[in-house]
Amino acid sequence: MEHDQTITLEARRESIATATPPAKKSDLGQYFTPWTIASFMAGMFEPLAGKNVHLLDPGAGVGSLAAAFAVRACADGASSLDIEAWEIDPALEVPLSETLAEIRASSPIAVRAGVQPWDFVIEASAEVEGQFPHRFTHAILNPPYKKLRTVSDHRKALKAAGIETANYYSAFVALAILLLEEGGEIVAITPRSFCNGTYFKPFRRLMLETCAVKRFHVFESRTHAFKGDEVLQENVIFHLKKGGQQGSVTVSTSSDATFGDVRERDVPFDEFVLPGDVESIFHLVADEDGTHADRAARFTNSLEDLGLAVATGPVVDFRLKAHMTDDGAEQGAVPLVYAWHAESGFCAHPKPGAKKPNFIRENEETRKWLLPSGWYVLVRRMSSKEEKRRIVPTVCDPGKLDHPADLLGFENHLNVFHSGKKGLKPEIAKGLAVWLGSTAADEWLRRFNGHTQVNAGDLRALRYPDLKTLAEWGGKVGDVLPTQGEIDALVEGLSPALVGSCGDC
Repeated sequence: MEHDQTITLEARRESIATATPPAKKSDLGQYFTPWTIASFMAGMFEPLAGKNVHLLDPGAGVGSLAAAFAVRACADGASSLDIEAWEIDPALEVPLSETLAEIRASSPIAVRAGVQPWDFVIEASAEVEGQFPHRFTHAILNPPYKKLRTVSDHRKALKAAGIETANYYSAFVALAILLLEEGGEIVAITPRSFCNGTYFKPFRRLMLETCAVKRFHVFESRTHAFKGDEVLQENVIFHLKKGGQQGSVTVSTSSDATFGDVRERDVPFDEFVLPGDVESIFHLVADEDGTHADRAARFTNSLEDLGLAVATGPVVDFRLKAHMTDDGAEQGAVPLVYAWHAESGFCAHPKPGAKKPNFIRENEETRKWLLPSGWYVLVRRMSSKEEKRRIVPTVCDPGKLDHPADLLGFENHLNVFHSGKKGLKPEIAKGLAVWLGSTAADEWLRRFNGHTQVNAGDLRALRYPDLKTLAEWGGKVGDVLPTQGEIDALVEGLSPALVGSCGDC
């Protein structure tokens, strides 16, 4: 496409994106691709010279990705280009058709291009199920960002095609992979959330079993990939080659979608997916500059190795609302711990004036959700995108609770570290809080966690110091957690001095 046509396309995209009501964008999971991103994505493919290209663009929008790919194909000297653009939104059929017509008119190579106004998930799933895939040499996509309902025609169609996933974006990518011929390539921009977590494990397995991972690009800013849209997750762009031989993975980063400061490095595959990791979590480390996370690699223990575990807080308060009370002196009332009970790294309970009751009654209906009194380490499951830290640990010391009891309740928005569903040794609990509170642990988590939620599965994926080291650190912690600088010095072995008052440790 000529420069003025590119300007026209970008103006068309901006006009439609601005005019589309937010409710419709949310309903369709629809975010239009800016030209800078489309052009960057097209540049990720291997050279196209002399190739007869059959391109798949599902969820094509106004055609920005197809147009950027056509520019690349013409510049490389491809022999021909056949574009199949899928778009279910009737309001986009005309602008998409106009973009495809401009591509045909301006390209010096033979171009065929058409719009498929059908439901991509339903139609492509039927193709895959019927074993008639392998139709495309290339795929480029910005799929819808929306959760799949558990009971829906789309979920049924995907299951029949052998695809297990919880989001439309991963469904689109999975289908595109299965529709590619061997040696075919795919470049996509999606949320980063599939890089970790149990729900996306089958999707990661599909990617790794069918494709070679060639490149991942990470945006440092959470919001700059789709400015003006309410995209709360970090985005990544990735390049896969179906049936390719897996080598190192190029991981790159830029501050934003202008791509003015791209930095990249080749990462050995055993650093991208750690050996023996049954979760197949993707670690995205763009810079090798002696960061805390790099130094944390010396710790190699899993929680299972240590005899420890982490689980989501068992008490779902709205389901047990009838059993909650603010009267700690009431017969059978036991402490119910929320995230807001944290104070200087320890639980301060009860919290006067809290918006919810501080206690829960122990009875036949609640007992199975309660844990024996003891030392636990808690980590909030949710953080705001403005916060500097993802992992915020709190030590629950039963001696610091104003109303001691034989049982404790932990609310569902907390992750709870325990040992066999019982408390930890005090020095282990405090040492574990030191590790979780370190910059090293926080940066290590960010290698694979690209959103504000920290789940138990993410904390299981971390690697931990051995018990002796945790106990040594915990023995240097008194009645409050150390400052960030003191924690980092302790973790990195830079300061042998005691931290804070020794207290009862």
